[in-house]
Amino acid sequence: MDYRVAVERNRLKFAAAHFATFEGKCEPLHGHNYAVTIEVAGTLTDDAWVCDFGTLKSLGRALCDELDHKFLLQRDSRVLQIDEGMSNWKVRFLERGFVFPKSDVVALPIDNTTAERLAEWFIVRLKDALRERGASNLTSIAVGVEEAPGQTGWASDRIG
Repeated sequence: MDYRVAVERNRLKFAAAHFATFEGKCEPLHGHNYAVTIEVAGTLTDDAWVCDFGTLKSLGRALCDELDHKFLLQRDSRVLQIDEGMSNWKVRFLERGFVFPKSDVVALPIDNTTAERLAEWFIVRLKDALRERGASNLTSIAVGVEEAPGQTGWASDRIG
């Protein structure tokens, strides 16, 4: 039998700026108050639980804190020209250009800062952290990243 647990909202929030690229265009620079949902599934441990809620909240909160009040840079973008300087990031899209202080940027190993790709980033980081904690009973993980009420991008993956 499979069981699932989920944690959401409370402190699983972050405010960040970004712009996504799509259909040959680049959105204007803007921000969101993001909310994150984390769900894991698996078999029950000997203590009859899938995963400690506190562990999931703590791991999720730490990741949210990394992103909070930062510019989210899609480091692996196929359409942006990105140059890392000593103290800043220079980002160009066609005739538009931006210069961001490094201290204000989280350079993410993703190709676009969509909610779906952010959810994927969370999953990669959470899977590693859960493995380090010996969560061998888990079989899958799903993460939702809400940009605005009613607008959530999801990603899910198998664990193991």
